[in-house]
Amino acid sequence: MQEYIDRFADYLKYQRNASPHTLRNYLSDLEQFYDYLCPEDSNGDRRAIDVRQIDHITIREYMAKLYQDKRKKTSIARKLATLRTFFKFLCREQVLELNPARLVSSPRLEKRLPKVISVDEVIHFIETPDTETVLGKRDRAILELLYATGCRVSEVAGMNLEDIDFKHETIRVRGKGRKERFVPFGSKAKEALGAYLEVRGALLAEAPEFRRDAKAVLLNYQGTRITPRSIGRLIDKYVKECAFAHDISPHSLRHSVATHLLSAGADLRAIQELLGHARLSTTQIYTHVSIEQLMQVYDKAHPRA
Repeated sequence: MQEYIDRFADYLKYQRNASPHTLRNYLSDLEQFYDYLCPEDSNGDRRAIDVRQIDHITIREYMAKLYQDKRKKTSIARKLATLRTFFKFLCREQVLELNPARLVSSPRLEKRLPKVISVDEVIHFIETPDTETVLGKRDRAILELLYATGCRVSEVAGMNLEDIDFKHETIRVRGKGRKERFVPFGSKAKEALGAYLEVRGALLAEAPEFRRDAKAVLLNYQGTRITPRSIGRLIDKYVKECAFAHDISPHSLRHSVATHLLSAGADLRAIQELLGHARLSTTQIYTHVSIEQLMQVYDKAHPRA
């Protein structure tokens, strides 16, 4: 089975253009399934197993084991989705005739509306960094970009200087599956980005020449490209400074962008394009948020509510 997992990894990496994070999750899920089927003995060896022998009953028993271990439903659903994709690949490679994982039902997940913060809260949050310092200017640029573009943290961290078109106020973004899209950014983000780029050289100079990434827009204090995890940490830092009553994650800003645009009358298809969603159904969750807001306004304002 390990041979097929390795082939599947190559397929994800070279044909599906999966990100390192996605690839790591897929392989981790498959290794756990492999460990369940063929646990290592005291010598670290496994017994051989033919993937053609794996049926839907085996997969259901594995799901039951995950439930027994008190795994979260979201985690179980993801592992089942991984198995479906893996066996679909084996069918495509003509190793299997049928996908056994398709006969196994996914756990019913509780639908949660995304956390959204108000426009006033967003403005207060974005203006928190101390722009008298180099890192403060960088942080302000990061927060402005996240809200202006609705980009994922990984997309902002991966931006290169050549991607920014200041004249037309657009940025080329590389999303999931290396798909490219162009997103606009407004005057506030342009101003913050310009202020940061004026002092960016001071950060770049901190890195040894062999480690410098001259293409990267956003740098850490060591002068190398900032990571998505570092952006997450600085967001946590400013959340604490703002003393909000609720948590704000990097994705909260992305959710807020979509909800604020929709509330202002933006077309759902345009929001889908901005956020880089492959399916409109993913974007449609924001209509539920807007409807909820509408009902609150209605209850407060309508004389017959």
